[in-house]
Amino acid sequence: MKASGKHTAFIVALAIGLIGLLASGGNSAALAEQTNQSLPNILWLTCEDMGPHLGCYGDRFATSPNLDRLAAKGMRYLNVWSNAPVCAPARTAIIMGVCPTSLGAEHMRSEVALPPGMRMYPQFLRERGYYCTNNVKEDYNVTKPGKVWDESSGKAHWKNREPGQPFFAIFNFTTTHESQIRVRPHQLRHDPSRVSIPPYHPDTPEVRHDWTQYYDKIAEMDSQVGARLRELEEAGLAEETIVFFYSDHGSGMPRNKRWPINAGLRVPLIVYVPEKFRHLAPADYQPGGTSSRLVSFVDLATTLLSIAGIEPPPWMHGRAFMGKYAQEGPRYLFGFRGRMDERFDMVRSVRNHRYVYVRQYMPHLPFGQHVAYMFETPTTREWKRLYDEGKLTPEQRFFWEPKPPEELYDLETDPHEVRNLADSPEHREVLEEFRRALREHVLEVRDAGFLSEPEMHRRSAGSSIYEFAQDPNRYPLEKIFAMAECAARRNPEDLQVLLRGMTDPDSGVRYWAVMGLAVRGKPAVEKGTPLLRQLLRDDPSPSARIVAAWALAEYGGADDLRNALETLVSLAPPDKNGAYTGAFAVWVLDLLGPKIEPVKPLLEGISRTDPNAPARANSYVGRLLSHIFGTAVKYD
Repeated sequence: MKASGKHTAFIVALAIGLIGLLASGGNSAALAEQTNQSLPNILWLTCEDMGPHLGCYGDRFATSPNLDRLAAKGMRYLNVWSNAPVCAPARTAIIMGVCPTSLGAEHMRSEVALPPGMRMYPQFLRERGYYCTNNVKEDYNVTKPGKVWDESSGKAHWKNREPGQPFFAIFNFTTTHESQIRVRPHQLRHDPSRVSIPPYHPDTPEVRHDWTQYYDKIAEMDSQVGARLRELEEAGLAEETIVFFYSDHGSGMPRNKRWPINAGLRVPLIVYVPEKFRHLAPADYQPGGTSSRLVSFVDLATTLLSIAGIEPPPWMHGRAFMGKYAQEGPRYLFGFRGRMDERFDMVRSVRNHRYVYVRQYMPHLPFGQHVAYMFETPTTREWKRLYDEGKLTPEQRFFWEPKPPEELYDLETDPHEVRNLADSPEHREVLEEFRRALREHVLEVRDAGFLSEPEMHRRSAGSSIYEFAQDPNRYPLEKIFAMAECAARRNPEDLQVLLRGMTDPDSGVRYWAVMGLAVRGKPAVEKGTPLLRQLLRDDPSPSARIVAAWALAEYGGADDLRNALETLVSLAPPDKNGAYTGAFAVWVLDLLGPKIEPVKPLLEGISRTDPNAPARANSYVGRLLSHIFGTAVKYD
């Protein structure tokens, strides 16, 4: 993945944006008129929550004749990652061509401002003369910088363009979405006795039904794809149009969706380039062929611009894989997990052609935190029930238990990612390689996610998170990253480093130092109790106070528990503390379980929303309180 790595990137973005605004007058219109005849139409057919479970990818259980035919005349990419294992941050990577972690946009259904000059790829295409339509989902974690689409709605269609105008059109099929796996009643079309159950899931009738219904939905979506392709042919545009098909992340089944491993990030990508525009095709393009190139979603925007003859701006991180400005492929792909709906977490992942590396920064939490929406799926509930009853294999128990700090999987020998090689002496060099790759990437793209979500908003006030994160004086990422690495390692010998970090001038360092004590448990917290009490009382960062309260409530004495709960309850109301701080505090209260009984009455009457927050950020306090009080969740 390419990145500028420059702390002045937002200045470059501003300059590029001003140039684009000037060009959007008469000059761009004249250019568009001259080049319309040489520009291909571009059609994106996309679906949701689906891995490469298609016949053309070798899945014999799948029914996908239309996509198989498209692949037979186009090219399949074998190693494609969505960067994020859930829709909103994955779609943010696509629309911007920028790593969402650089924007502060990695958290599920958040909303952050863009810096001046940054634009979404349809805005570049529209300046080039394209008619750009989106049917139907947007779901970006960034605020749109002005008019983005000519039309974005359930009626948006390339047919509405001006005569002779080239089009870029998206049709998104929601048929395969996670929510559709669990719709009941459902008469299965595929035979559940023949479906393959991955070794991390228990093999029960409920799980077989969900996996089979997933394949039924793939077949239904394939028919919808076929209808759109026939529509293009009947209009006489099939040989004038470059066609892409992909999914927005891996399957909607639990431990696929929401997890930045290969199962959650790998998606199909089929590209068809008609003969007329073969000069724009990838260098390795062969009809019916495959490409092993590493591709991720940040590459899609740069590729679109390259196809249209537009040089991608320097602030885009992606590498174009076709068109005039195509580049050599990357050595690695990068994934991430931040807050997933109402549950906070932080994970980063890396893969090359063979291995997947996962770095857990909150390893004391289980993989399977209680995300309400995930528990709507029967497989999730069945899986958790069997865990509670002690009836699972080690591979199946793994999801419900605290995480290892590091994971390493060999996709050649372990495609289901169930044999962790992080402690294997034979793989030590591979592990070190991925550690270096992750560190270089984090520093290069200026990953803002090493601050908690409330803290990144607090500290970037007055500018975008991206601009703030690019400034090493405001965001000393190297030392914050070093403390996060130390915190998550669990090495007992690092205790003195953590204790010193609790007095660091930077709140991000203090946050991770406290987190490191919590990761190590009671003995470490006891050593740091005097400093934790001081932070709980005096720290100006609400996030540092929240994690100090968490550590003291879990492992301190009665007075510490009482003071910690008082702090958490005071920070919980979003109308007083902001939506992000409120959600963070209530999340920790929920994790404390029965310990919060004395303060539960104080939580009953608090506000659920922050009137100054984006609507996307305002449902999570309510969901957490629903879990605390055992009431039904209302989804917006």
